[in-house]
Amino acid sequence: MTTPFPFTAVVGQDDLRLALLLNAVSPAVGGVLVRGEKGTAKSTAVRALSALLPEVAVVPGCRFSCAPAAPDPGCPDGPHEQGPGGHRPARMVELPVGASEDRLVGALDIERALAEGVKAFEPGLLADAHRGILYVDEVNLLHDHLVDLLLDAAAMGASYVEREGVSVRHASKFLLVGTMNPEEGELRPQLLDRFGLTVEVAASREPDQRVEVVRRRLAYDDDPAGFAARWAEEEAAVRQRIVVARELLPQVRLGDGALRQIAATCAAFEVDGMRADIVMARTATALAAWAGRTDVLAEDVRQAALLALPHRRRRNPFDAPGLDEDKLDETLEQFSAGSEGDDDPDPDGPGGGGGQPTPGDGPQGGGDTTARPEAGEGGEPQAAGSREQSAVRAAEPFRTKVLSVPGIGEGAAGRRSRARTEHGRTTGARRPRGTLTKLHLAATVQAAAPHQRARGRSGPGLLIRRDDLRQATREGREGNLVLFVVDASGSMAARQRMSAVKGAVLSLLLDAYQRRDKVGLVTFRGSGADVALPPTSSVDAAAVRLGSLPTGGRTPLAAGLLKAHEVLRVERLRDPARRALVVVVTDGRATGGPEPVALAGRAARLFAAEGVASVVVDCESGPVRLGLAGQLAGELGGTAVTLDELRADSIAGLVRDVQGTSRRAA
Repeated sequence: MTTPFPFTAVVGQDDLRLALLLNAVSPAVGGVLVRGEKGTAKSTAVRALSALLPEVAVVPGCRFSCAPAAPDPGCPDGPHEQGPGGHRPARMVELPVGASEDRLVGALDIERALAEGVKAFEPGLLADAHRGILYVDEVNLLHDHLVDLLLDAAAMGASYVEREGVSVRHASKFLLVGTMNPEEGELRPQLLDRFGLTVEVAASREPDQRVEVVRRRLAYDDDPAGFAARWAEEEAAVRQRIVVARELLPQVRLGDGALRQIAATCAAFEVDGMRADIVMARTATALAAWAGRTDVLAEDVRQAALLALPHRRRRNPFDAPGLDEDKLDETLEQFSAGSEGDDDPDPDGPGGGGGQPTPGDGPQGGGDTTARPEAGEGGEPQAAGSREQSAVRAAEPFRTKVLSVPGIGEGAAGRRSRARTEHGRTTGARRPRGTLTKLHLAATVQAAAPHQRARGRSGPGLLIRRDDLRQATREGREGNLVLFVVDASGSMAARQRMSAVKGAVLSLLLDAYQRRDKVGLVTFRGSGADVALPPTSSVDAAAVRLGSLPTGGRTPLAAGLLKAHEVLRVERLRDPARRALVVVVTDGRATGGPEPVALAGRAARLFAAEGVASVVVDCESGPVRLGLAGQLAGELGGTAVTLDELRADSIAGLVRDVQGTSRRAA
């Protein structure tokens, strides 16, 4: 068995360690989400925590970790009689990002259930994690159907396995801990809210601390057991402190003054729902117990806010994370009268400061469509043309029409285009390829019925064989690769116009986030094209690149299309099942080099020949329009929409939808 890195040997990362320890003291806090760049000891600290947790009393032989003092009456291995039981170390169960549904919730033997009426159940990871830690590394990359199962288990404290009327239920209460790199995409809001606390981690910029990190890691790699032995005393002290804090926790008093501060803070930061208030109350109580106190102080409320609120006040992935600490202090001071939180903090308790989120409340974009004055501008926008212009702010994003890839794919689960998936509406049946996951009961009975006499059936039950089983085929939605090809040339450089264009792309990025797409960004201007952002699940990274995009120069449309074609070719090798949607944002003009229009047409026909779905967002404005974007859409084999038509509530789109409905009715 591998010796884990000692928890107390982790250098720095005070907020991360405190958040994990608070959950060890009070699992009701609701878990921890650890956000940060790669290589910051996120996984190391989480794995080290399990060694500090007290042992768990269990019923001997129970696969579902029932407590001897209060066994689960519905346990599949039950019923159990109350008794002394045994003990085992607390478990930390890791959920792989690519795990199957059966691996997570467990598998039911459908053949025995149908033929014999026996609930033959093999427990999954949710059963293993009961009364322990469920750890998901790269939780933001977890498939949506697994996220749904986690949400259900976290909300109900139990896991249900349903297979065509045959069901198994078992208790599943666990401490949910997830780690993620925000550069690879954000979490669904529903799952984000299920984490009680969140911390942002980053590598230290202090040379001495970085030296100590390297020194300890090298020592651990050379001799894990010896390194752990050197930290055994510190580990034992923290383990004992957790035990003492757990015993003290029921005695901690959360006064009305502290409750008013909690409620006022949540209201001031406009968090949704009441879960934030409850989590803050539990966190503040755990902080007091960890410090050895029986009263919740104002410092506990402040620390709880820094840990429990930052991830709950983000309205979309473009909002800056963190809390305005000045606003937090003002709110706590305003509602401090009469509270029990005015004494000095316990010098032996956890230090102040809490998490160190980045201040700032505003989104990347905004409703202001004017440019910020730049040095040397003199307050006047430069004329559109060949000169490079500074970046302008995006206009306010809006809800867009649904753009989808035609046909039926088989890509990763999402919410954009039709696809054959494991989840969705049933469309038919087929013989299973490998393990049966979704039984089509009617087709199975139909396949078995003609053979009942030959099999010697004499009773009421069907005689089922493996060859009779049929897998349900289902249709759902998939996520796509949405590749933006944005014209940043001089013809697009008018500030008000480019602001509207950026606002449209930002709106499409927000739509891609909601539909679980990957996104990429190619820009073209001057003498060539650049991949501003390789395909990624992080739409906020795309928004940052878009916000700093300068404009000016010629319009190498062909170069932009060829660069996008190369990006798609490479991405097909990495993820062949994910279909692409190319969104070209341009006015259709092409300049620079010999025969730029003809060259752009030939580049566009490459996409048409390969059947790549495409949409051209026509950015041409003014009373006289050349219709070049529409011609480009024809060469691509796609469709063209104007900026106005892109809006979901646009009048033009509404008229077109009504006309289409009228024609179908006629």
